[in-house]
Amino acid sequence: MNTTASRPPIEIETGPNPRATVLLMHGLGADGNDFVPIVREMKEALAPIGPVRFVFPNAPVQPVTINGGYAMPAWYDILGPGRPEDEAGLRQSMATLEGLLARERERGIPSERTVIAGFSQGCAMALLTGLRHASPLAGIVGLSGYLPLADRTAAERHAANQATPIFLAHGTRDNVVVLPRAEHARDTLLGLGHAVEWHAYPMEHSVCMEEIGDIAAFLQRVLA
Repeated sequence: MNTTASRPPIEIETGPNPRATVLLMHGLGADGNDFVPIVREMKEALAPIGPVRFVFPNAPVQPVTINGGYAMPAWYDILGPGRPEDEAGLRQSMATLEGLLARERERGIPSERTVIAGFSQGCAMALLTGLRHASPLAGIVGLSGYLPLADRTAAERHAANQATPIFLAHGTRDNVVVLPRAEHARDTLLGLGHAVEWHAYPMEHSVCMEEIGDIAAFLQRVLA
């Protein structure tokens, strides 16, 4: 598949000399700017844990089959209902995110002070990467998404993140990624012994203020 290389990540620090990192991936068709406003909403709540670096990667631009082959920012292709997952695309983007996690370690933020998060396609990438990461992360946050390569999770997950707290949230009226897909992710991870904090909100395929408050509280706990 032809892809256009992604732009560099957007970075925002809540103060000098950050002591923690939140790596947050956008959804299909969006870009790294999509969740920049969340920093302003969370800044006061996160003050007790010290300065935080938010890293918002940009997915590469590529044709998306389910959207008629139209090229847009996408972490991987979506072939459509009943079709195989784009495993090659998923793993390529996972390698990109692993590079960003390594970069944070090089900049002095240990994995134990790093949270990987994402919305929709970004949620899939956060779960795929976080569960397989070879060093313990502070937390994994999945919003309005699902568990990709679910049947490979048990065999491929890394013991380093067996006990990592996982925050999953979904809208009960989501008609893009329907609620049962998120519930399947939750139940699969619970069945594998992972610590999952589950939240459901009366919303569509979006993010609400109550959810942002719950995410901030989760970050406070795992980065305290």
